[in-house]
Amino acid sequence: MKAKCFIPFLLCCALCCSADSPRKNLPDSIFVGGQDFHVQGIALDKQQEHIYFSFTNRLIKADLKGNIIGSVDNLEGHLGAMALNPEDGRIYASLECKNDEIGTHIAQKMGTKIINKDNSVFYIAVFDGDKINRVGMNPQTDAVMNTVCVQEAVKDYQATTVNNGKSREHRYGCSGIDGVMFAPLVGGKAKDKFYLYVGYGIYGDTTRTDNDYQVLLCYDPLDLKKYEKSVKWGSVHASGPKKPVRKFFLKTGNSLYGIQNMAYDACNNSCHVAVYKGRKSIYPNFSLFSFDMTQIPVFQQLDGFDVPEKQWTIRLGKGGNRGKSGINGWHFPWGSTGICPAGDGYFYISENNRDKEGKESCTARLYKWTGDDSKPFEP
Repeated sequence: MKAKCFIPFLLCCALCCSADSPRKNLPDSIFVGGQDFHVQGIALDKQQEHIYFSFTNRLIKADLKGNIIGSVDNLEGHLGAMALNPEDGRIYASLECKNDEIGTHIAQKMGTKIINKDNSVFYIAVFDGDKINRVGMNPQTDAVMNTVCVQEAVKDYQATTVNNGKSREHRYGCSGIDGVMFAPLVGGKAKDKFYLYVGYGIYGDTTRTDNDYQVLLCYDPLDLKKYEKSVKWGSVHASGPKKPVRKFFLKTGNSLYGIQNMAYDACNNSCHVAVYKGRKSIYPNFSLFSFDMTQIPVFQQLDGFDVPEKQWTIRLGKGGNRGKSGINGWHFPWGSTGICPAGDGYFYISENNRDKEGKESCTARLYKWTGDDSKPFEP
């Protein structure tokens, strides 16, 4: 990958937080359509003036007018949320290769082999955007993509536990991984050191009580580099760190498939988390949450477990609406299919759609964070 000169992300935000530069220099919306699967995530490379879209089995690189520059096709798995590494400009995305209904649906639609449970695996896919220069690039032969195994998520997905006196598959309700972002360590002192956060998918099982937390794994991206391997479909590799730097638990109440997308807000030093709302009546089932990155995590016992378990917990911010069980959040229609920082408290947020022919599209629209109870983001 050719060298790039990246202004340190926090310095860049500090310089622009009082300006209106995103609104002046970025388009209000960017549209890409005509896709077979729905959009899962977006990532903005502001310096190179590119934007990336994950359409489940396809990564698209476009300019800021929505013209497609290139794509990486036929990803044999579920490509989810994405984030730009501010240190090297590469794109990091969640990639699930699994045996459940999501994995089976993708395999059937693509005409590929269905993965069994024992071979289910979760990766961080790392894309070199500089090399994506034409449509239809091959992830195996064009050297544009490497993967790192998220061993912690694989172990929790494969594990069996007991809850409410019954044997349950998937510890913490883990369905895999999805939301990713780059941000400083929660409660850490080094504000210019960025880590990769990886959010679990969580099954929306309303009969268990041990799946009411969002689970976030935290990795040092410099450490991940030594584990990267090229792609070879049909071959499962487990090259990845055995443990994350930290594993955080955030109580939001259960949400359908956990953290879909999340984004770091450098202006407010907070994180915004978008989910598909849950179905448990004891919770408000918000679709958007936020938490303060300056808080000090607390090592404490988790709620709802048959066997007492202590983990590092973080708490939601005080903004938004106060719901049942003390949960704070917002009902917001967008964000679950993509949210990424644009600077100065602005974010591109995915508005997904399907046309009458069944083709999927994404309008990445520029919003500004307000934190207002009724309109947390305004276009």
